[in-house]
Amino acid sequence: MPTPKRYVKQPTDYVKKGALRAIEPAIALLARHNVSPNTITTVGTLITVAAGVVYATGHIMTAGWIMNVTAFFDVADGEVARRTGRSSVFGAFYDSTLDRVADGALMAGLAFFYATNPVHHNLYMVVVCLVCIVGTFLISYTRARAEALGIDAKVGVMQRAERMVLLSVPQSLFGLFWNGWVLMGIIILLTVTAWITAVQRIALVYRATRNIDTKPIRMINDPASTNPSSPKAASLPAPRRAQS
Repeated sequence: MPTPKRYVKQPTDYVKKGALRAIEPAIALLARHNVSPNTITTVGTLITVAAGVVYATGHIMTAGWIMNVTAFFDVADGEVARRTGRSSVFGAFYDSTLDRVADGALMAGLAFFYATNPVHHNLYMVVVCLVCIVGTFLISYTRARAEALGIDAKVGVMQRAERMVLLSVPQSLFGLFWNGWVLMGIIILLTVTAWITAVQRIALVYRATRNIDTKPIRMINDPASTNPSSPKAASLPAPRRAQS
């Protein structure tokens, strides 16, 4: 019998555990008043979008502090759903969808900042931000498609929790310190690790599916396949249309 894989704790696991202790009274209050988890998710997303707008205006440190507030909502919606017994498939779908809205708003705000700020104007960083958006969306898309195939693809060097920490804590502490190089370094790091994570998930799905038996449909020149009345032709699978 194969030995089950041992879960290796990530640094963010310890941070989340400590954060849960700190916000436990607030979560208990929300659960006691039976607040909808979807409402919590929506409010958190709206605040994140607001942080993206503040990033766009160049108030980087302020946006970082706003992002620190959104961390509460990221944790609270799931905890409240679990404690009130209101976990649902739609809730998971809704949470994942709004996460993409939040991710896009943050990087779009930073792209706008680099495109319009007279001091920190940098077209290269605009391109990096856009590439980061695509990579971030690929992370979630590859995992969703893998799960649709029955494959757990929760792998990679950069999960969403780490991305949110890097988009909040350093900015709230340093802002545009060192002429903005700290912020640029974080965005470049997020971009590179996002694409590495996406490639890791693609590779995982490839390894998991490469041994699946995909027998080709018989060619049209097979007499049995061209004769509908043939018993052999009746047993052949119908051709499938290519999926997008």
